[in-house]
Amino acid sequence: MHCNRVSRRQFLRSTAAWTGGIVLSGLTTSCKTGLAGTPTAHRESRPNILFLAVDDLRTQLNCYGHKETLSPAIDQLASEGIVFGRAYCQVPVCGASRASLMTGIRPNYPARFTEAGSRADQDTPKAITLAEHFKNNGYHTISNGKIFHYVADSADSWSEKPWRVYDYDTDKQGDWGAYHFDKIWLNPASKQAVNPKTGRGPFWEMADVPDHAYDDGKTAEKTIEDLRRMKAGNQPFFIACGFSKPHLPFNAPKKYYDLYNPDEINLADNRFAIAGKPPECTNSSEINSYSLVSGWPDKEAFHRQARHAYYACVSYVDALIGKILAELKTLDLDRNTIIVLWGDHGWHLGEHNFWGKHNTLNNALQVPLIVRVPGSRQNLRTDALVEFVDIYPSLCEFAGLPYPDSHTLDGKSFVPLLNNPNQPWKEAVFSQWKKAKAVKTDRYLYTEWSSGSKMLFDHLSDPQENINIADQPEAADTVAHLSSLLKTS
Repeated sequence: MHCNRVSRRQFLRSTAAWTGGIVLSGLTTSCKTGLAGTPTAHRESRPNILFLAVDDLRTQLNCYGHKETLSPAIDQLASEGIVFGRAYCQVPVCGASRASLMTGIRPNYPARFTEAGSRADQDTPKAITLAEHFKNNGYHTISNGKIFHYVADSADSWSEKPWRVYDYDTDKQGDWGAYHFDKIWLNPASKQAVNPKTGRGPFWEMADVPDHAYDDGKTAEKTIEDLRRMKAGNQPFFIACGFSKPHLPFNAPKKYYDLYNPDEINLADNRFAIAGKPPECTNSSEINSYSLVSGWPDKEAFHRQARHAYYACVSYVDALIGKILAELKTLDLDRNTIIVLWGDHGWHLGEHNFWGKHNTLNNALQVPLIVRVPGSRQNLRTDALVEFVDIYPSLCEFAGLPYPDSHTLDGKSFVPLLNNPNQPWKEAVFSQWKKAKAVKTDRYLYTEWSSGSKMLFDHLSDPQENINIADQPEAADTVAHLSSLLKTS
């Protein structure tokens, strides 16, 4: 299949159309603002929040320097706000990452936020979630799609029952992918290729269907309907919209596949094992639960198809985000709405023959984070180290809300970075994956397992993380320092 050049141009033109004429002139005419457009505590002038979550989205975006990916809506959003060039998740798996972000609390093995199915309401039952805190302070809060991993997690955080196309909290009949097969795989050919162990279909699909045929399209439509309802109301809103793609399976409408020529897609140039890799650092096995993956690590055709499919899903979600932002502008809500776009963790695209997350390599931990605040400076980028636990206190400061009384927030507000993105900031950010703890500094990424294994990469000389230097004598002082930093997390 070759790239349809006309549809590629049309995609770039139509998806970016929502941005025409936007002027970020302040939150509202009646809103008194402070640092970086931060509103004061006047209830009637508080900004709305549009919280956009994208599952398994890594920084493979044009605005992060990856020109191959077509993401015009996200790129335009980035040009109107600030791009955090070195943002990190706390845990490289969906449930734990989201629970940590939404509570502002770090993971702690084995007590909290360490598994795919981690829940905030079970691991930290006394914590007030980010959405609940806004609800308690006069906001109308709405959850559409995948925000928490489970739709029932912390459901009282929302003013309305959390909405999702399908709810795998209640699946009692086996694997969610098999149980919801006909909602996930829409191409008839997919039904002929099923993994007999799991009942799931192929790891990718391009069906000739409209955007709303897949669940993400329905989530975008629901969010647009909610924006229209909130426009008519008199409360500030916190609308969270969570997209499931580009999470596996890589299923998207055919027109997004047609944007790319697979023969021109670049593959990872380090599809080899990391020198000195500890045995605890492994690839995710998630992809093996789908079909059409037999013998995949050694097949260039697989790597090409998988990258093509991942990019198509990114472009699909990007188009849906563009529709939401267009409606926000049409409703004249953009002038008083803070937008936060984030991916819940990183993702490997064939580097070291890894596909997925579930480790403490940079590709699994680094995340996209873009924030647009009306009235703030535009087209900013910061390479300051930030992490997901910083989002909760930052939004409190943007909205003029106090921090919650129920628990201590572990993060640091990044609001000052909107005024001075190059100022000195954190020395380090921290992540965990099961029995591994990781620390990222300006130069190094270091992981320490409870077994005693260590992994150290010098991102100055080895940004692709091809050589573990933790056992090299000249790295001993660095390892000792980073190990001591881990004890402070």
